[in-house]
This record gives sequence, C-alpha cells and structure tokens, in this order.
Amino acid sequence: MSPLFVGRAAELDELLAALARARQGASSTVLIGGEAGMGKSRLIAELAAHAGDARVLVGGCIELGTDGLPFAPFTAVLRALVRDLGTDGVAALVPGGSTRGLARLLPEFGEPEPDGAHARLRLFEQILGLLERLSEREPVLLVIEDIHWADRSTRDLLSFLVRYSRPDARLLTIATYRIDEIHRRHPLRPMLAELGRIDRVRRMELRGLSRIEVIEQATGIMGRQPSDAEIEDVYARSEGNPLFVEALVSGAGGPGGVPESLRDLLLAGVERLPEETRELLRVASAGGNRIEHALLAAVAGLDDEKLSAALRPAVAGNVLIVDGEGYAFRNALICEVVHDDLLPGERVRLHTRYAEVLEDDPSLLPQPRAAIELAHHWHAAHDTLWALVSAWHAAAEARRATAYDEQLRMLCRVLELWPRVPDAEERIGASRVTVLLQASVVAHLAGEFERGLSFATAALDEIDPDADPLSAARALRRRGLLRFDMGIEGYLDDLRTAARLVPADPPIPLRAKVLENLARMLRPSPDGEERQAVAEEALALARKIGEPAIEAQALITLTWTRHRSAAPDALAAGLAEARELASRAGAYSVLLRAAISESDALEGVGRHEDAARVARRGVEEAQAYGLARTSGTFLAINLVEPLVSLGRWDEALRVIEQTVEQAPPEPFRANLLGFAVDIALARGELDRARAAYTTTASLLARGKHRAQTSLPHARRAVELAHARGRAEEAAELAERALTLPELHVDSRYAWPLLLACLRAVPELTPRLRAEADKLDVWGVVQEAYALTFAATAAHADGKADPDAWRAACDAWARTGQPYGEACALAAAAETALAAGAREEAAACLARAGELAARLRAVPLADRVSTLARRAGITRDRDEPGTAGPGLTPRETEVLRHLTLGRSNREIAEELFISVKTVSVHVSNILAKLGVGTRGEAAATAHRLGLFDEIPG
Repeated sequence: MSPLFVGRAAELDELLAALARARQGASSTVLIGGEAGMGKSRLIAELAAHAGDARVLVGGCIELGTDGLPFAPFTAVLRALVRDLGTDGVAALVPGGSTRGLARLLPEFGEPEPDGAHARLRLFEQILGLLERLSEREPVLLVIEDIHWADRSTRDLLSFLVRYSRPDARLLTIATYRIDEIHRRHPLRPMLAELGRIDRVRRMELRGLSRIEVIEQATGIMGRQPSDAEIEDVYARSEGNPLFVEALVSGAGGPGGVPESLRDLLLAGVERLPEETRELLRVASAGGNRIEHALLAAVAGLDDEKLSAALRPAVAGNVLIVDGEGYAFRNALICEVVHDDLLPGERVRLHTRYAEVLEDDPSLLPQPRAAIELAHHWHAAHDTLWALVSAWHAAAEARRATAYDEQLRMLCRVLELWPRVPDAEERIGASRVTVLLQASVVAHLAGEFERGLSFATAALDEIDPDADPLSAARALRRRGLLRFDMGIEGYLDDLRTAARLVPADPPIPLRAKVLENLARMLRPSPDGEERQAVAEEALALARKIGEPAIEAQALITLTWTRHRSAAPDALAAGLAEARELASRAGAYSVLLRAAISESDALEGVGRHEDAARVARRGVEEAQAYGLARTSGTFLAINLVEPLVSLGRWDEALRVIEQTVEQAPPEPFRANLLGFAVDIALARGELDRARAAYTTTASLLARGKHRAQTSLPHARRAVELAHARGRAEEAAELAERALTLPELHVDSRYAWPLLLACLRAVPELTPRLRAEADKLDVWGVVQEAYALTFAATAAHADGKADPDAWRAACDAWARTGQPYGEACALAAAAETALAAGAREEAAACLARAGELAARLRAVPLADRVSTLARRAGITRDRDEPGTAGPGLTPRETEVLRHLTLGRSNREIAEELFISVKTVSVHVSNILAKLGVGTRGEAAATAHRLGLFDEIPG
C-alpha cells in the first residue's frame, strides 16, 4: 500500500464537512462510486482516522451475488457494537427494549421473533432507532462498503435508513460501490437513482489520479523519484487507478507485465461473458484499446448484425464502452491482459489480418492513424521488412498531421529495425544519417530533448565532415540547439563549427539557419555587437534566397537584440512583421517564438496584463499546432509569470498543474515549479515550497542554465533558507549566488536576487551594494526593485529613510504587483512608526493588510497584524485584513463569515480554501476569543464591534 494518501483531498474535505454537519445535527448520506481500485476504501480509512469523537461503524457486503448473505454489513456493525457496549448496552439503545428483531442478525440477542408480515419492518425500525439513539450520545459515521454485492434485504434496509432517518440525527451514512460492476440491469441502478433524488443524499464518483498525483504515489511507494519513462508507462497503463499504479510500480508482474492478482481482477468481468463474445474480445484486443466498428467487422469477417449481437454482452457487462463509431475497453489494462492471453500463433495471425485489411482499405481509419496502426500490426506480426517500410511511411503521415510524438515513435522503430533489413536504405529511399537527423529534429519538437541529443550525436559519429560538411553542419546545428535548451555547455562551439562548415557561396538556407541560431544563442552582453552583426547577416541572406521562415526567425532575433530592454513598441512592430512572414510560410514554430518573445518583453517592462494575453493566446495556438509540450510549455511559463505578478496566484497554480501534466522537458518543468515555490513561500507553506524546490533542483542539476533560470533558482534557495530560519545556510547560499557569472547578464532577474540576499543576510550589504551598482535599471519593475534595494540597504546600515520607502511604495503601486507593494508598505509602516508618523503607518498597514489578505500571504499578513498590535493601531474595520484580538487576517476573514451564519462549506467556497482549513481556522478563533461555540464567537465579534454587517 502507498504510504501516502494521494489525490483525494477534495473528496476527504467534502466528507469531513458532511461529518461536521452531522455533529451539529444534520444527517446526510453520501454514495461513493468508483471503479475497482480507485481508492474508495482508502478514502474511508482516512475519513475514519479524522473522525475525532464520532463512532465509526463499518460493514461490508460479501461477494455472493445479488442473492447472497442477507444483512451481512449490518450484522458486522451490530457485532462491533456488542463487542464495545455489550448486549445489554445495545439493548438499552433499542426503542421499546425488545431485541428479538435484532436476534435475526445476532444469536446473542436470544430467540428471534416469529416470522410475520411485520417482522421485517420491526427489524428495520429497531436498526434505525438504535442508530438514532446512539447518535444522541455521540456522532455516528455508518459505512456500508461494496453495496454492488448487496443482497435484496441489505439494499432495502439501507434504503430505509437513508429515507427515514431523522433529519436532525447526528448520523452520516456512507455507502460505496464499484461502477464497473453496475451493469445495465443491475438491481442497484434503480436504487441509486431513487436515493439520488433525496435532498440529503449526495453522490460522489472517484476519478483517476492526475499525472502529478501518480508521480506522488509512485514516489511514496518506490522511495525515490521515478524516471519520466517509468511514469509514462505506469500512467498510460494504469489510467490513474491507484490500485493499478501500486501493482505496476511494485513490479510484481515483471517488467511490462501485470501481477496475477490484478490480472484476475481485470479478467473477472470478461470471464462471465459468453464464449463467442470472449472470442471477439480477443480479436478486438489485437486492435488496441479502441477500435472502430467497421475495422473490427472486417477483421472478424462478420456483418454488422452478427458483430453487434456478439458484442452486446460485453457492452452490457461494462467490459466494452461504446465510443462514437467504435468501441473502447473500459480500461487499457483489460485490453492488455486479454491480448496477453493470446497464444503466440494467434497473435501473429490476428496482427497479420489487421495489417492486410488496412492495406486493402486504408479508409477504414483516418490518417495518420491508419498508417500508424498498419506499422504497429506489421511489427506485432514480426514481419521485419514491412514493419520498417510502413513505419517510415507512418512517420511521414504523422509529420503532416503535426503528431510529433507519433512521428518520433515511428522513426525510432525504423532505427530499431534498420540492422535487420540489409537493403533498408533502398527500401525507404533515405540513409541512416538522414533518419537520425529527422529523429533528432522531431524529438526536439516533441520535447524529448535527451533523445534528440543522442540522435544528433549518433549522426555525427557516422558523418565524415570532410566528405560531407553539410550533413555535419546539420547535425552540429541540431546538437547545439538541444544543448542550449538543456543548459549544457558547448552549444556555441557546435554552432560556430557548423557556420564554418557551410560555405557563404553559393548562398543556401542552411547557412542562414545556422547564423540565425548562433545569433540567438549569443549572450546579450558582453558580445552584443557580435550578436547583432550575425543576426543582420542571417536576415540579409534569408531575404536574398527567399526563405521567409528563416527571415522571420532572424528578424525576431534582431528585433529582440535591438529593442528588448527599452522599446516595447518598436519590438512589437518588429515581431508583427516577423509573424506576417511566418504566417505566409506556414511556420508554426516561428509564430510561437514570436509570441514567446513578445510576452516575455511585455512582462519585463511591467505590462503584465498584455503579457498574459499574448502568452495565453500562444498556449492555445501551440496546442493546435501539436507543440504543447515545447513551445506551449514555454508560453505557459510566460503566462504564469505575469499571473504571479498580478497576484492571481490560484490561477497561476492551475496553469502550472495543467502544464506539468503534459510532462514537459525538465528545464521547462523546473521553471514552472519555481513559480509554485514563490507562491508557497509567500503564503507560508514551507513544506510545499521545500518539496517543489527540491524537485526543481533535481531537474536543473545536470545543466548550466541561462540567467532567467539560474538567478531565480538561486533567489529561491536563499528565500527558502531564510524563511526556515536557517541563517548560516542562507548566508552560504547568498555568497554562492554572488559568484554566478550570469549575475550581470540580465538585470531583470539579478535585482530580485540581490534584494533577497539583502533581506536574508544584511551583513553582506556593502558587497551587495557594489553588485547593484553594476546593474541596469529599465522599466518600472526594475525601478521598484532598485528603490526597494536602496531603502532596505539604508535600513540595514541603521539609517532608515521614510522618503526612500515612500518612493519604493509609489514605484510598486505603478507596477501593478500587489505582493511587492504590500511588502514595501509593511516596511514603510515600520519606518514611519520609528519616526513617529502613526497616521502614515496606519494607512500603510491598512493597505498592506488588504493586499496580503487578498493574496492569502500569511507571513506578511501576520507581520502587518503584529506591527499594528504593537503600535496600538486599530485598522479600518471594513478592511478584510482587520485583526481582532490576536487574530490573523485570514482568521478575521473567517470570523466575518462565521458571524453571518455561514457554514464551513460556505466559508470555504467564498474564500477559495478547503473545508478542512476553515475548520482549523474556526478552532483557532474559538481558542483566541476564549469561547466554546460559533454562536459565542459571533456574539464576541458583535460586542467588540469588529464588523458593521453583523445582524443585530
């Protein structure tokens, strides 16, 4: 079992909220459905562990079919009560004192009453009365598991309890069931539908874990971070089912295999089907997890009527799902184990049959799927020659559809089969070097940087630069680009060598490409002149030979070099021209690069809304062009950054999560997670910040990265150590950061780093001042950082300057960055208080508290509250961050809603936090106010006059 409880926090919060309502006298029922292994039992176990003072009663149905053991779960519940309370104790809770009805379930209660028309009803009423009376003594959590196996009597009793329990009983009833077991005629279906119409009944369905959650679960089981390849395999095969993840990660079935226990579970539904249906499922399994009706009919040699008749039991039994014009196995692992059960000869025969049918009629499937599946079937049929040829053709079809992942898979297949086909080059009309270079290009486009690098290196090993300088230049160019993206040194050497290998006369596109790439990779400083000269040469050459895509690339590089730092309008004009050229050439990657450059430049000068708009549009375009994992991820980084600047942190976190789900390249993933570190630090979530930082550090460990990556990473290390109170570690990290060669390459990222070092290690002030004197200041954001740095440095020298802080606050207000403004305001308030300017300090604290509360920046909000309390300043009671008697701003927000009579669930929805978090805040509020109930807390708030809108 995984040591971590993963991916069900929202569901657990919802159940805890229902249990909290039950404590307060509001009974309810939750029906929890999910496939086998989806984590229903684990969720219930976590709920029971957090049940507190509630009595937890659990009973499960036994797998004997719908006519099995009657009342089995209620017998288990009654037996547990007898063990704890004794038969007399239980009898005392039964209305009327007679337990002869309960004797039908347990012999400890004596002789059962005679059968009769009313005996069954009396049993139901006694069970209900017992639970209701028990709930008068303590809250009750009743759990009935696996009701898909429940007999008629159990279903009737459960339905009776749900319908007729008192609305004010302190009772929460939970029933779990497997969705995959509920076929169309299952007797539980109508019962679920009927109960679902009752107001006090809530249905909950557990879905598969996300990729991030699968990684978290696998890490907990394995005790280490799984590799990308391991996660890709486990996530694809498990489809996020926690039980499947656990079984596959454990490796009990061997590499690529399925453990026997899991195999039996998956095949249980298949084994119940008629033989002709099972045979057709074996045929379908060779076609993959999803297969079109027409293709299956052709392969099976059946007409529509016979095929439908044979498949209907599989659909009714929830083994197959109707999916458009075809069918899909309910779970990919079911398809896998059915296919694994085929004999070797059967597999070859079936895959050969699929290949022959698709060759005869490719229109049975759309392209590129037809070509890719044809290649798959020839490969599975062990026909090496046609597997290689069809894979080559499939790669071309995938490229036309911008399906780069599939194209890469097909090219890898060609390279894998190459040694086994003596005349491979003649068969496909391309050399092995050509295939390697194609594979390197496509791997780069697909975000598989390491594989792309290995393909480029392998091509170089097979090329003689003297005999074939152009092929060598192509391979060196590709390796240089990949090294640059991976942060590996040597990319400039590769590109300079490539430029030397391509002659200037006659002019050819390859030289223009190499020159443009070289100009792009050269640092802005100190070799800015070379960068501009090389970019100008590339642009002139591209225009001369009529290559608009290369011309657009060179124009972007040249425009960026000339105008990035101080002329956003001129930069936008140059990028617009580049986009026009790229559009005419159909160069999608160039269009996306223009969006990357524009959004980055806009963010750099503080135009956050414009930056977010350009980046968001680019993300959508990248998805349409099949470049979501590469250019799309880069644009997601450029979207997250302005969202963080604007204080839209929850939105930024959603973008991060959605993008990381796509398994982007490691450096891109590290940049995304870096912003998650920033948000967690600002909100005081140190464990989360540390975990995210550790991941980013491991992702960046193997490369040497550009200033936009290395400087923020160094800043986060200093800030995390400072937040955790590790002064020596922070000092060591700050010293190390000041030796980074990128420190003076880009002032945009250097200013935040120097400010973080100054705040964490004020002893370094003289050295930090010297470094700051070397930095440029362009744009309102850098001006705000520079002014804040100056004010902080003066404070560190014991010369706090109110005017310096006023200037910093004004600058931050112009940036539109609420967190930076709030931090400056808090510091300004502290300085104003020291100077005796209480009114100015009060105004600063009021504004800072409002911003901190809105951002849920708890450490900053606590600092503001502490300053106000020490100075005896009463902040405006209409401000959301108003501090009550020792309350944090967040607790004050919760108290405001509590006084309006809102439940924990309503407060959670209003403040965008979990119900569990609200519950913690409420407990803290009661303790700080010295009261025992929510009503007393509201009365205290009214007496203190904390809020105007409290009802009288």
